[in-house]
Amino acid sequence: MKKSVINLQSKTVGDIDLDSTIFGIKKLPDIIHQYIRYQNAKSRQGSHKTKSRSEISGRSKKPFSQKGTGNARQGSNKPPNFRGGAVSMGPVNRDHSFSLNKKEKKLALKSALSIKIYEDKVFIIDTFEIKSFKTKELYSNLKKFDYKSALFIHSQNGIDKNFKLASSNIPKVSILNQKGINVKDLITYDKIFIEQKSINEITKRLS
Repeated sequence: MKKSVINLQSKTVGDIDLDSTIFGIKKLPDIIHQYIRYQNAKSRQGSHKTKSRSEISGRSKKPFSQKGTGNARQGSNKPPNFRGGAVSMGPVNRDHSFSLNKKEKKLALKSALSIKIYEDKVFIIDTFEIKSFKTKELYSNLKKFDYKSALFIHSQNGIDKNFKLASSNIPKVSILNQKGINVKDLITYDKIFIEQKSINEITKRLS
């Protein structure tokens, strides 16, 4: 499938052939949903923790006699019903992540990219190199694309220094190495801008 290559001034400068088995597959909402669940679970800290009875400082000696006090019998001052006592069945440190096989990950990424292509929200940019690091110039060019939020995907060789500086002050604009492309970002951002030389890298990675 053919896709126009444009520059940052929104002018067509050529064409590129995209692999239809990567950028032209059908929508797979179940796989996409599973991948986003996988991402969210992996990003959870799981560092919530309360102290159990074995971790509470204090003695395990009976606080008062078994009989004659009129109180309920107690074995120590560590139970939850005592002030400063343990928490019953409280949260502990845990890993929330679960595994997702490579084929599912690749399929989810292909589907997310294809959805954006079908919605005409993917732009292949010839290069991200700009002459000035001034935010004003870049912002005036990007306004032509009428985006709500934008994700710029560059090749593994790195991003142009001027582009990085100029885009850092523009709200709702993010930069991502093609190695880090993921379903959540592709779905969340309104428009996706992919540097031309990173297309081959993405194709090789997902083929």
